[in-house]
Amino acid sequence: MQLHRLLRAALLGGASLLALPAAHAADYPNKPITLIVPFPAGSGTDAVGRIFGAELSTILGQQIVVENKPGANATIAANYVARAKPDGYTLFVTTNTSHSAAPWLMKNIPYDPVKDFTPIARGGNLPFILVVNPKRPWKTVADLVADARQHPGRITYASGNSTGIVAGATLANRARIDILHVPYKGTPQGLTDVVGGQVDFMFTDLASGLPFVQSGQLRALAVSTAERSAIVPDLPSMAESGVQDFDLNSWNGYFGPAGMPPEVVARLNDAIKQVVAKPDVRKRLAGLGFDAFSSSPEAFAQFVSEQRDLWGKLIRDAGIEQQ
Repeated sequence: MQLHRLLRAALLGGASLLALPAAHAADYPNKPITLIVPFPAGSGTDAVGRIFGAELSTILGQQIVVENKPGANATIAANYVARAKPDGYTLFVTTNTSHSAAPWLMKNIPYDPVKDFTPIARGGNLPFILVVNPKRPWKTVADLVADARQHPGRITYASGNSTGIVAGATLANRARIDILHVPYKGTPQGLTDVVGGQVDFMFTDLASGLPFVQSGQLRALAVSTAERSAIVPDLPSMAESGVQDFDLNSWNGYFGPAGMPPEVVARLNDAIKQVVAKPDVRKRLAGLGFDAFSSSPEAFAQFVSEQRDLWGKLIRDAGIEQQ
């Protein structure tokens, strides 16, 4: 009898332990959530992340604390999230930089972009544009390419993330020009030096670059995608500008550490979909140059896997070596 009572207690105790994650998921969230941004304040991902963070705070009923951890092609932030507790209180808003490009650009990154994360939802796309200092003589991409061919190795381009690195290298490869790469820790620093004339041009996301274009501090020559963007319909595509097979876009999405409870993932996915469905939020995001939409966790996971292969090919084709 004593043995039976002990076995029954042990089984009940085990059942209660198994039920614990579900119970925690049921009252999630019950404390503030930290949203990690892998780029500096003032970057496009930071601006978009703060809008999403404020809206998610309202929907979830808990404060979303945005924390910037820039540097090393977003791998510092990615590694921080990968090592965090998978309880839904440390989230990651990131782009192709950390998950699609960094594995091909950098040797021995400290995380696995697939195994170390839980995909939650896509957030949308950040189209990129080619911007130049307005004091430069170039009015079109063809002007820039012609000048670069006449003066090999003299024209400089800035980058603040992997999309900028790959875009510049792809332009050099497709147009067969020799241009000098100047890397920066983040997009805002690179844009500052293009505005100041220290660097000639840059591929930047619309959210970061558009205010400088609208104020006349920079001149936009083209969008980095195969077709024109509905957000800036007057800007030609790179193909229209004479550079063929050029189609680069920066995706945006939300992750947590690997092993998050499915109920928490579902709660967050639903909340992100609610944010994207708000017309006023979509309008604000479009004003930043951000095309907002969402997806299921499963579709996002498949997309991330496909994008990793795609960016590997882009980087190999551009002749970029791992650093």
